[in-house]
Amino acid sequence: VQLVESGGGSVQAGGSLRLSCAASGNTDSPYCMGWFRQAPGKGREGVGSIDNDRNTNYADSVKGRFTISQDYAKNTMYLEMKSLKPEDTAMYYCGALPVGRISCDVAGLRAYFNYWGQGTQVTVSS
Repeated sequence: VQLVESGGGSVQAGGSLRLSCAASGNTDSPYCMGWFRQAPGKGREGVGSIDNDRNTNYADSVKGRFTISQDYAKNTMYLEMKSLKPEDTAMYYCGALPVGRISCDVAGLRAYFNYWGQGTQVTVSS
């Protein structure tokens, strides 16, 4: 499966952004989908995930501010981000993991994905 992120940009603290992740290729198989981010000089940080039943799970750092959703007709996943903080500044990636032994919740929190896109930059200024 191929993934392409879009929608990043620069916003002031308190602002909002919506990221999109378009999937193509073998999209018929069931996948756990999610988002992770990476700030300069830091490791991957899981943001959250959504499974085939549209159950979502989020990292504590974004819970209540970020929302993941999926439009299966468009093969597109979204990350709605509100009340953005400077510490949210990072490259954001969407990821996909074939349904299997790892729970989708764990995959999202630990950024355990087999496929990911090129990323989209989010910069939040204070």
